[in-house]
Amino acid sequence: MHALTRIRLEGVSYAFANHTVLHQIDLHIEPGSIVALLGPSGCGKSTLLRLLAGLTHPAEGEIWFGERLVAKAGWALPPEARDIGMVFQDYALWPHMSVAQNVAFPLKMRNLPRAERDLRVAEALARVGLSDFAERKPSGLSGGQQQRVALARAIVAQPRILLFDEPLSNLDSELRESLCLEMSRILRQSGTTAVYVTHDRREAELIADRIVHLSAGRVAASDLSTNTLVTTYNGALL
Repeated sequence: MHALTRIRLEGVSYAFANHTVLHQIDLHIEPGSIVALLGPSGCGKSTLLRLLAGLTHPAEGEIWFGERLVAKAGWALPPEARDIGMVFQDYALWPHMSVAQNVAFPLKMRNLPRAERDLRVAEALARVGLSDFAERKPSGLSGGQQQRVALARAIVAQPRILLFDEPLSNLDSELRESLCLEMSRILRQSGTTAVYVTHDRREAELIADRIVHLSAGRVAASDLSTNTLVTTYNGALL
């Protein structure tokens, strides 16, 4: 089991085609906590997640995972070297693979022995309530079940950090709420540090310990789960 990992962004900015998307973001995420990035489309939350994932690099500032520098101006450690798991809006499952094969894929890439892979896949599927669906193909699953498979695949390798990009936005509101509670339970059991991007306030409240509000590429405020407002000074969370 990994030690819990703190995330630090210090003075992070990002620009695209002469348009500044993120402005001097200072953000500290405590180890083992779940933080939701909340805001409307275009506020910079998905860009911030891409920076955390290593899919792009900042124009300014630094990003740290624990004591490890993972990004600075002009450079980023690639995703495969960051020990992260990701869950996307579109599930990103391979249609020709069974549920078990999809979940096992990260372990196969790490060259884990077959017996250990099978054991960890079975554990991950049990945690998301899909033990009886291991041999099905994604096409035979509902949207909610496919998202559970995506979650199982993200947690099976026991990453230090989990990143979620609007994972429930394609589901109806009732299913979104039940899955959100389920994901929150699984994340708290694992103790993994998680960053969850959403535009839905209710979703953020259900899953996160803390909600960071982004507006026009800046941190506007941060709510604790107790709804205590944490004010900001020069973009830094206090």
